[in-house]
Amino acid sequence: MKRLLLIALLLATPVFAVQPDEILDDPVLEQRARDLSQGLRCPVCRNESIDESNADLSRDLRILLRERLVAGDTDSEAVQFIVDRYGEYVLLRPDNTGANRLLWAAGPVMLILALLIGLRVVRARARATPAAELDADEQKRLDEILRS
Repeated sequence: MKRLLLIALLLATPVFAVQPDEILDDPVLEQRARDLSQGLRCPVCRNESIDESNADLSRDLRILLRERLVAGDTDSEAVQFIVDRYGEYVLLRPDNTGANRLLWAAGPVMLILALLIGLRVVRARARATPAAELDADEQKRLDEILRS
């Protein structure tokens, strides 16, 4: 029973795709690599970090990241190297600078714009004059049309 519980607990932990041959000997560098790779998106598996992805490209990016750290790059330099090669798409949390500000603001601006347009349409309908009542001839003609 204890073994079954232990196996269940081990299976419930998050699974990382980092292979043993990728792990650096220096635990400090390895931890830096893990922290950075959790913020980088796998270009193949959408919204999955390269740390969690089993894709070959993610493996290559993890190795490249570790090579840059071993070469002496700072965290920002190593990430920037990968961003320069693959674009800002690889960042799971893009910066809020430059053209990205437009993208960050587009959602709330569109929501406010849609609410204002909806409010204007509702008010315009409320102010619209109701249709005039049909006179006797029009009502008679409508009844004929509906019967046929």
